Amino acid sequence: MAGALLLAGLALVSCGGAAGGEAKGKVRVVYHDDAIAPKNRHAVEVVRRSRVLEQAADWVTTSLALPHDMVVEVTDKVPPGVEDAVTQPDGRTIYVPPAFLTQLQGVATDVAKSVARPAVFPQDEYDADDLTALATRFIFGHELGHALQRQFMLANLGLEEDAADGFASFSTVNEVGPAPSLAAALLFDELARKEGGTTLEGLSSDHPVTQARVFNFLCYLDGSDPKTYEGPLVGAGYLPKTRAPLCPQAWAMLDYGWWTQLRPHFAASFRDEGDKNQDEARTHLIAETKAFAENLDKLRTGR
Repeated sequence: MAGALLLAGLALVSCGGAAGGEAKGKVRVVYHDDAIAPKNRHAVEVVRRSRVLEQAADWVTTSLALPHDMVVEVTDKVPPGVEDAVTQPDGRTIYVPPAFLTQLQGVATDVAKSVARPAVFPQDEYDADDLTALATRFIFGHELGHALQRQFMLANLGLEEDAADGFASFSTVNEVGPAPSLAAALLFDELARKEGGTTLEGLSSDHPVTQARVFNFLCYLDGSDPKTYEGPLVGAGYLPKTRAPLCPQAWAMLDYGWWTQLRPHFAASFRDEGDKNQDEARTHLIAETKAFAENLDKLRTGR
């Protein structure tokens, strides 16, 4: 299980870009029923019923002008060595192995049974199936981040895995709400406990340490709406008070950053809405940066 949720990212390769306009490529989700092992069928059915893959795929198809089709393959017949959800180097194929979904559901089952439900998480969704579907939505957002980086040849200013995690937060918070971020944080926290102490492999991975990712997910969520999440996340102790003051600006930078990266690639039918989102995100970032600067001395001395 140590590597079950460490979402593999492969090297960026040139695959062409799009300059926006009429969308050419579409995202399709394909369930290969004849290539799903019986032991994995329940987890696949949970995800299929929830339509979390299709909902995310539809947003990309309608909002962005992909230069190439993208296929999401839900199959146990994956390339050698693939154990987790993974994006191929050209950004045209994402594999979601049913065996991985079964592992994910195992972690979700442990969380639902042994971890007290955070007050911020809806009670009627705190069960293994809903946690599995919601965490899958977040993880799929991560893979879509990889795919968009590769199809559009987006420039990274840091590690690609950090950017992909950021897209998962950006896309789910904006399009779905808090539940995927919360579910992913709960499951990754459980995974971190199962991993035990930090290892050389964990520290040297291109992915952040698992527990650090938990706090990143929560920080972006808190920063997206501090008035709503300050009490349930920070007051309840899920997000440290030393991290929380940094989160509003962190979210504003992430939100503006992804809208800006995607802006040249908006589909014609989405351009007005997308431009408005990017402009609003820029205004929000300016305000949060000003507020952060005004409180910086206080924050430094209060630590």
